[in-house]
Amino acid sequence: MSSAPKLWAGRFSQETDALIHQFNASLPFDQRLWPYDIRGSIAHVKMLGDCGIIPLSDSQAIAEGLKTLAEDLAVGRAALPPDAEDVHMAVETLLTQRLGPIAGRLHTARSRNDQVATDIRLYVMDSIVATQERVRALQATLLAQAQQHRDTLLPGMTHLQHAQPVRLTHHLLTYFWMLARDDDRLSDARSRCDALPLGAGALAGTTFPINRQQVAEELGFARAIPNSLDAVSDRDFAIETVSALSILMMHLSRLSEELILWNTPAFGWVEMGDNVTTGSSIMPQKKNPDVAELTRGKAGRVYGDLVGLLTLMKGLPLAYNKDMQEDKEPLFDAFDTADLCLAAMNTLLQNTAFRAERMAAALRGDFSTATDLADYLVRQGLPFRQAHEAVGRLVARCLASGHGLEDLTGDDLIAASELFAGADAAALTGPRGSADARESEGGTGGAAVETQLNQARDHLARLDPAPLGLGAGGLP
Repeated sequence: MSSAPKLWAGRFSQETDALIHQFNASLPFDQRLWPYDIRGSIAHVKMLGDCGIIPLSDSQAIAEGLKTLAEDLAVGRAALPPDAEDVHMAVETLLTQRLGPIAGRLHTARSRNDQVATDIRLYVMDSIVATQERVRALQATLLAQAQQHRDTLLPGMTHLQHAQPVRLTHHLLTYFWMLARDDDRLSDARSRCDALPLGAGALAGTTFPINRQQVAEELGFARAIPNSLDAVSDRDFAIETVSALSILMMHLSRLSEELILWNTPAFGWVEMGDNVTTGSSIMPQKKNPDVAELTRGKAGRVYGDLVGLLTLMKGLPLAYNKDMQEDKEPLFDAFDTADLCLAAMNTLLQNTAFRAERMAAALRGDFSTATDLADYLVRQGLPFRQAHEAVGRLVARCLASGHGLEDLTGDDLIAASELFAGADAAALTGPRGSADARESEGGTGGAAVETQLNQARDHLARLDPAPLGLGAGGLP
């Protein structure tokens, strides 16, 4: 049997079975909501007093009692009763112990249904901001690394086959812009979360003359939810947020996969610091990229959180159902996992060196400048399909003779097509000339990449310059 009094026990003649109490209880995981529960309660009880629903003196006493309780919980002078059914009852039980019967006025004109919906929305809005700060910190690290590698070239790939030379700056900024979209998605999700459920009651509103707009303003919500049934039964905001976190984790997983590949001896394009790698219990030579591997694996965990929430909600009739107690663990886990992975990946990248010489070596003999030769023929008037065929034959001859395109002389090119007679044709066989020639907007040419770096710096500075050190002079 549980010792904590049930605040709903009036119509029951038996105490709750211990197993059923344990089965019903959510305090083991929803206790992290206590700061939001108290914030919401303070705003609610102030409104009750201002509207004359309860005596103003009681309203003020309850609000002060809640503030003191929050201070005590924050520093460990108080603790939530472990046998409480949920965080709401835990807070109210502690308040009642301190204030006596007047604490019972707090729950006037509200239900745990609109109370928990308010707590979760407040939690999500704060958590999104914290996650966005970590996203932007990782963007800053990517930008700092990108700015150091303007002249580093590597094989750009399609189908994991060498395709065309690109600057490492260009490659790293790809992830910067992925994260920018993640940041945007989180902002969008937060905007739809920014609505007050409190005042909806259990499902149908309340008979008391409450002022929901006052509570919304007190808690910082942009608006009140217009439909009481929707207010207590909606978890779209949680699903949308975890969807955004899932896409974020997908991007982190893609970055992880590339770092894992680049860390292998076959590539050797990165060197990860000893402080961000681990060893093998049996093979002394091993240096494993566990941070990247775990991030790649944890993406599936957040996907599972999303599927769990979607499955939870898909068959529920209006309005609140106890099933919805299961919304918190996947929501909390998605934030916890994404935040940990963002922090770990940021530390990994800050302690990873990119090996320009190995990337340059990988470009030799890879035929990644073939498109440049075809484009040259097009500029001389040859239709692209014919140019493609001519350069394809040239590649075949190189393969047969064991040479790369960079080994060809001007005479070799002319032998393939008289249109290669120009003195500038031979320069196109090397990766540097190929990359430098791609100055189209968004391309990998030097000037185009410099423009992109400026865009990335401006993007971060517009968002929040101070935390990222961009306010005074920007990144190096």
